[in-house]
Amino acid sequence: MAHLKSMDLPEPVAEERTAPPRAKSRWWVWLLVLGVLAVGIWYYRSGHSKTRAENSGANAAGAPGGHGQNGAPGFNLIVPVVVATAQHGDVPIYFSGLGTVTAYNTVTVHSRVDGQLISVAFKEGQFVHQGDVLAQIDPRPFQVVLEQAEGALAKDQAQRKDAETNFERFKLLFNEGVIPKQQLDTQQAQVGQFDGAIKTDQAMIDSAKLQLSFTHITAPISGRIGLRLVDAGNMVHATDPGGLLVITQLQPISVVFSLPQDQLPQVVAKLRSGGQLPVAAFDRDDIAKIATGTLASIDNQIDTTTGTYKLKATFSNDNNILFPNQFVNVHLLVDTKRNLTVVPVTAIQRGPQGTYVYAVDKNNVAKIRIVTVTQSTNENAGLSSGVNPGDTVVIDGQDKLQDGSQVNPNFGTPRHAVNPATGNNPSTTPAPNAPPNPTAQPARGASR
Repeated sequence: MAHLKSMDLPEPVAEERTAPPRAKSRWWVWLLVLGVLAVGIWYYRSGHSKTRAENSGANAAGAPGGHGQNGAPGFNLIVPVVVATAQHGDVPIYFSGLGTVTAYNTVTVHSRVDGQLISVAFKEGQFVHQGDVLAQIDPRPFQVVLEQAEGALAKDQAQRKDAETNFERFKLLFNEGVIPKQQLDTQQAQVGQFDGAIKTDQAMIDSAKLQLSFTHITAPISGRIGLRLVDAGNMVHATDPGGLLVITQLQPISVVFSLPQDQLPQVVAKLRSGGQLPVAAFDRDDIAKIATGTLASIDNQIDTTTGTYKLKATFSNDNNILFPNQFVNVHLLVDTKRNLTVVPVTAIQRGPQGTYVYAVDKNNVAKIRIVTVTQSTNENAGLSSGVNPGDTVVIDGQDKLQDGSQVNPNFGTPRHAVNPATGNNPSTTPAPNAPPNPTAQPARGASR
């Protein structure tokens, strides 16, 4: 019985010891498979990223103005630019200020006598000459006064003649001893009284004629008539504040403008030397030249509130283009810098090394040249060193250049240069033969 028990009983301990090794061996297999997969994925992604980076670097190096892996520029590309030739010439020095056109003379025509305005002989806006009849006041009252003065003169002249005849008689009687000396002197004084009355009458006649002439209102100056202030049929008086009309003299005409007080010594020195300073008047936008004239005078004091002083220029205004109270930009030519190398102002660049330009040699290679700007205007810059007359300089497209860049030069006007035909307003039109700029933005106010 003991034997049966020993044969039939299982051995659980042995089974429990053999099962865990089988499970442990399966765990390491799955772990190995996962590791292989992770390594494969990492290798694939690393290789793909490297390929994309190499392609991107190659594209950047091949783009216009791009750089290679080490930051070196793509020298194998040719950059299109706009160029101009440096010229030998003079650069003027202008002082610019804001001015207002003022009439050379302004006259408000008043009536000098009281009466009824019976006719108006002018049209509004008409140009008249000095002495032209403008209006007529009823002359009849003044004609009557003149006739009265003439009648008084005739009366006094007749009485004087009678007194003078009596005086001659009294002299004969006095010589014969008939009348005393006192009576003769009295008669002589009476003749003198009538002489005085005659002079008074003559003065009254002259006054009446003068008043009568005032009924014909004439132009005191030559100029343009404004709007009519009084119509025919109204009573006018010499004390009326508004007057009958206003005449402004437009030929010549004046422009009053202001300049900073720091510029006063140079202007005064030029005037003292006896020279006339030319003055140019430009329109409100400072683009188109309207007229040219000369400086006439300088004010005798400086405005302490603005630190400026006033100047007055005279213009012939033959075409009547200047109008009183018109706003203009004034350019006063003070001096001229001569014998300079003149280039378009758009060629001038500024950087850490100072002022420079890109000069293009015969091999179409752009080189940086340090220049000295002596004088510049809205259009040109005068250089005293760095560039010689005849050299070719870049005036548009400098943003794509470096020292030693290969360029394709095209002669023309830069896109943002000042066009002498239009004045100081920069043009946004591309230069002739200039390549299109695909990254250019539309100008302000332009339609997209």
